[in-house]
Amino acid sequence: MKNRIFFLPVSIAAFLAITAFVPSGKKIFSFVKESRPVQEGKNYYIIIDKSDYELKVYDDEGWYATYPIVFGSKDLGDKMREGDKRTPNGHFKIIQKRINPKWGPQMLLDYPTAESFKKFKDRKAHGEIPKTARIGNGIAIHSTRKEEEWTVDNYYNWTDGCVSVKYTEMEELYSYIPVGTPVTIEP
Repeated sequence: MKNRIFFLPVSIAAFLAITAFVPSGKKIFSFVKESRPVQEGKNYYIIIDKSDYELKVYDDEGWYATYPIVFGSKDLGDKMREGDKRTPNGHFKIIQKRINPKWGPQMLLDYPTAESFKKFKDRKAHGEIPKTARIGNGIAIHSTRKEEEWTVDNYYNWTDGCVSVKYTEMEELYSYIPVGTPVTIEP
C-alpha cells in the first residue's frame, strides 16, 4: 500500500515535468509516420519544419515520408551562435553519413554555410550576439538512443541544436537518403 501511495504522486510529477517541455499547441503522441515503398535511383530532398516538428522527405514524384522530430531548444528561432541549443534555419546538404557509437545513425549537415556566416557576421555587427561568440558546427540529423524514443513522442527538445529522429525511424531514413541530399530547415 505504501508503494502505491508513493507511486501515484511520483507518476503525476513525472508526467507534469515532461509536459512542461511540450511546445504550446502540440499534442503528445500525435504523429503517425506514413510512407511509400523505397525506390532505388530516386532524387530526394528533405524539408524540416520546426514549427510542426516534422522532417518531410520528397522525391521526384512529390511527398515521400514524414518523420516526427525534436530539436535542442523550445525556442525554435534561428541559431544565433555556438552553445545556444538552437537549430539553424536555411539551406544545407548532407555531407557525411556515419554510425555514432553513442547515438547510432547520423547524417552530418554542411553547417555553417556561406549564408550562415553572413547572418552570423551581421548579428555580431548589430550587437545581437557578443563579439567573442563563435558560430559553431557539427549540426546533424541523428537518432535518439534506442531507449529514449519517448523524447520524440513527447516533443522533448534535448539536443545541442541537431535534429533528432526516433532510433528505429532514423535507421530507415539513413538506409535510403544519400550523401549530397539537400536539406531545408524552416522556422
